[in-house]
Amino acid sequence: MEPSKLPALAWFAHIAQHGSFTKAAAEMGVSRAALSQNLKALEAQLNVRLIYRTTREMSLTEEGQRLFDQLRPALGAIEQAVRGLGAESATPSGLLRVNTSRIAARTLVEPHLAEFFTRFPQLKLELVMNDGFSNIIADGCDAGIRMGESLASHVVAVPISPMLEMAVVASPGYFERHGMPQTPADLERHDCVSYRHTSSGAIFRWEFTAPGADGHAFVVEPQGTLVTNDDDSMTRAALQGAGLVQHVDIAVRRHLSDGSLIRVLREWCRPFAGFYLYVPSRERMPSRVRAFMDFLVEKRDRLVTGQGRSTHGKAAQR
Repeated sequence: MEPSKLPALAWFAHIAQHGSFTKAAAEMGVSRAALSQNLKALEAQLNVRLIYRTTREMSLTEEGQRLFDQLRPALGAIEQAVRGLGAESATPSGLLRVNTSRIAARTLVEPHLAEFFTRFPQLKLELVMNDGFSNIIADGCDAGIRMGESLASHVVAVPISPMLEMAVVASPGYFERHGMPQTPADLERHDCVSYRHTSSGAIFRWEFTAPGADGHAFVVEPQGTLVTNDDDSMTRAALQGAGLVQHVDIAVRRHLSDGSLIRVLREWCRPFAGFYLYVPSRERMPSRVRAFMDFLVEKRDRLVTGQGRSTHGKAAQR
């Protein structure tokens, strides 16, 4: 079907439905002459007469009647589809696909799923786990969640977590056996659990900033007996006393609160912008995306309130 024919076919259907050029022109706010010229052009394209017309009367030819009978339900379906889009803009519905890192999903989305679906019962959510930065348009996703420092400059991004820090932690039992490091240089004498990026395959280097306003940033190569590409596995190893880990503080906050992990070297970890929800554009944002964005921003504000003191630092993408 040539798209250029669609407007002319729609005009023809209006004329046929009203049975009058004059009435159809008045309803659509165009001149009778414009409708007549439009019909002539369509008949020339189709090489068939669709309407018999005189200065006072008009009637459909056999071909015109057959075309009108077939067009009417098709145009009705198009109109219904357009109205459906308008309804969706008022009520969030349909499938929302979000590309997210695993840690962001576990800490920012999954704890609130029941509330989200209760609030938006017509929405379906698909979480696409991908620890590398993703082109959400190419991947067929509506939005993505990543650390602020890894985002491209052209995307539209909204913060959905507080400022974060990298936290160096281990179990009380580990520190009883090996003591606590006082500076990052002391890590050479400790068993450090290493994290391997699933996207690049590189080992994450622990990041620090010297205390003080003019402190310089530097990295430490973790040395130890365990390497894993799963941050949950890394945390479980720390809980068992297998060694020190460096992880985003939001991921170990619960363990720090209940005392199963203890944090060290905090003064060497500077704050950094946390997780962001990013979308291709704000223009004509679907209601399902807007609903998800507003929901996560609301949860961010509660995290900030319940955090007591905002925590901050620079992190690797996970």
